[in-house]
Amino acid sequence: MNKEEIIERINSFLVEEFEVDGDEIEPNANLKDTLGLDSLDYVDLVVSIESNFGVKLVEVDFVGIASFQNFYDLIETKLKAKAV
Repeated sequence: MNKEEIIERINSFLVEEFEVDGDEIEPNANLKDTLGLDSLDYVDLVVSIESNFGVKLVEVDFVGIASFQNFYDLIETKLKAKAV
């Protein structure tokens, strides 16, 4: 799966799961603010990532994740590590 496919898939389920306007999802936008995430929403996000990509995220993975681009990069890194 290439970077564009990862981004498209993430954005698709974020729009559906978090009922956010797709136009608000931009690489440099703040992930937490744009999606209006609280602690329970992070659980939903982790579950969505696991079901869509088959990778597990833990709390420490979110340290330093501020923008959508950071999040895309995290998922790409997790997918590459899984493929090895």
